[in-house]
Amino acid sequence: MEAILTSGLQQGLLYCFMVLGVYITFRVLDFPDLSVDGSLPLGAAVTAAMIAGGQSPWLATLAGVGAGLCAGFVTGILHLLLGLGSSGSATASYGAKLLAGILTMTGLYTVNLRVMGKSNTPLLGVDGVFEKIEDLLGWVMTGWNLIVVLAVLAVAMKYVIDWFLRTEFGLCLRATGDNEQMIRAMGTNTAVTRIVGLGIANALVALTGSLVAQQQGFADVGMGIGTIVAGLAGVIMGEVLFGERNVSWVLFSVIGGSIVYRLLIAVSLRLGIAPTDLKLLTAVLVVVALSVPTVRRKVVRI
Repeated sequence: MEAILTSGLQQGLLYCFMVLGVYITFRVLDFPDLSVDGSLPLGAAVTAAMIAGGQSPWLATLAGVGAGLCAGFVTGILHLLLGLGSSGSATASYGAKLLAGILTMTGLYTVNLRVMGKSNTPLLGVDGVFEKIEDLLGWVMTGWNLIVVLAVLAVAMKYVIDWFLRTEFGLCLRATGDNEQMIRAMGTNTAVTRIVGLGIANALVALTGSLVAQQQGFADVGMGIGTIVAGLAGVIMGEVLFGERNVSWVLFSVIGGSIVYRLLIAVSLRLGIAPTDLKLLTAVLVVVALSVPTVRRKVVRI
């Protein structure tokens, strides 16, 4: 039982940065960004290629995050500056957002292959950030020690995002997702806010890719498949289980949702569900989480 708990907590905390990124795009910006399926392996690919090439793991991790930031910028530029979705209708605009993300995700597959030079880059026998932290703290980065380090990093990132969303630019970012026409009428350049928001979100997704690659010991070009669904599962489950009192609380809820989702996956694997069935399980969990509020309202009415 302890093995399931530690595994679920580790994976949930590793992937919570990705879930926070998905929250920013889907909830804050109201942008269905599918490019995250390419941003996660991009962060892993850049980090793994640099570490394998002898670079500092700290610099490699930062470079992976920067690559994700650029990927988000590309998605924003495709949608806002190249005229995608300029017809004016809500349906066309939503379709343009999807198309911009799909184009970026498709292009990133080739970029990831080019960065690594192959489909898989092993990191066995080289030090990553976790080995550096191990040398710094004198802890063995396994089990609960790893959970503590990841939890501190997750909470710190939560408060950084919380602070950012309360700044003037962060408020403009939130207003862009709530009512773009209103905030544009007040003189805000929504193109810039959306591009920056997408960049920050994809940087968080790439951070997860970078950390996962270093924790599992390899980067693979296919490791981002299903990222968007897993991210949505974490966001929705967090909101359903922990509520949406305010932005600060929602960020904690999202992290909690990521952990709960990974714990459910760990329990399912222990119960004998085949790894090939996990994608179907994820889809079922998302459907159940989406239906809970509706069922709850109907029960209250009765």
